[in-house]
Amino acid sequence: MGTDRTPGRVPSLVRSLRTSRRVRTLLSSPLTLAGMAIVTALLAVAAIGPTVVPHDPTTQDLANSLQPPSTAHPLGTDELGRDVLARLVYGARISLGIAVAVTAVRLVLGTTIGLLAGYVGGRVDEALMRLVDVQLAFPGLVLALVIAGILGPSLRNVLIALAVVGWGSYARLVRGSVLSTKEREFVRAARLLGASRTQIVTRHLLPNVVSPVVVLATLNLGTVVLATAGLSFIGLGAQPPTPEWGTMLSDGRHYLRDAWWIANAPGVAIMLTVLGFNLLGDGLRDVLDPNHETTLEKPT
Repeated sequence: MGTDRTPGRVPSLVRSLRTSRRVRTLLSSPLTLAGMAIVTALLAVAAIGPTVVPHDPTTQDLANSLQPPSTAHPLGTDELGRDVLARLVYGARISLGIAVAVTAVRLVLGTTIGLLAGYVGGRVDEALMRLVDVQLAFPGLVLALVIAGILGPSLRNVLIALAVVGWGSYARLVRGSVLSTKEREFVRAARLLGASRTQIVTRHLLPNVVSPVVVLATLNLGTVVLATAGLSFIGLGAQPPTPEWGTMLSDGRHYLRDAWWIANAPGVAIMLTVLGFNLLGDGLRDVLDPNHETTLEKPT
């Protein structure tokens, strides 16, 4: 005699329908599709671009300095004769790599603190939230500038500075989600059934904060690229001859009239990167976090 499995199939069917609806919603927005296309193109350039470009980004050729775009150099050369396209492509790997690393550190640290504060509550919540308030009280870029200045100019120190100043937004977001979730029926039922705190946090609370955190992280990636370029522009980030977009902008600003391509190439790359992540983040927010008007803020 067969067993009726229909009731067991209902939850999976509901999840499937919900996922399908979210995918359709995501793909129905032209702006979201544009953001996905930009981000995908950037990731492809960072992953395989350095193996395709024929020039070395640090090789100098003073005899061909400040050459305009041509067949040999599609984006021209800089003041030292280095190929701008090669430097732009290698710079994509550096900028996106730092953005991913910084965002990962912020996400892990902020999510951990937010979960702990929201679930434990009491004095622990009070102490952690005051720490978050102190961190958020300072303008993010200014605090990163101070930290990077103290540590010294390098990409590693820029990564540390940006990671230190940006985790507070994740902690506040996660804490708010946990506070609204931990008193719901399914969490109370798990507690009554003898589930441990670790089980409640990992199986019931954490999955419910993933969506808003993913949206915030996606939006965060573009701002980190912009902040990294800004710190490198003023000399606190990548040092010559590292091909980083902010450094390229700094070098090219002296030749805006005679060699506009040196500064315009990294400037357009930064603009497209920020635009792509913002469009993608907005699309994900509409699909994953319907209450984004009150729960989400874009960090620096």
